Amino acid sequence: MTKLTFIAHDGTHFDMDAENGSTVMENAIRNAVPGIEAECGGACACATCHVYVDEAWTALVGEPEAMEEDMLDFAYDVQPNSRLSCQIKVRDALDGLVVRVPARQG
Repeated sequence: MTKLTFIAHDGTHFDMDAENGSTVMENAIRNAVPGIEAECGGACACATCHVYVDEAWTALVGEPEAMEEDMLDFAYDVQPNSRLSCQIKVRDALDGLVVRVPARQG
């Protein structure tokens, strides 16, 4: 299991164990993390699972692909470390990943 931490906009931490192969978004939904709406269910067709990847993890998580970049255009307050959590696959190398949830989605 890979450990993930979501930090809600109000500073509340949500720590969880995630199965490799799942997405960061799926784990947020499964653990009722507030602020992750995931309206499209993980199809990269909206921006309601937008997160900020902690600076220590941005290089390891990687850059968004073209379709994700297009969807991020619809996200609220996009930053250089913005990602759609539906596009981040959980894997051993991401053990300890920290993401922050923005003040609002889309």
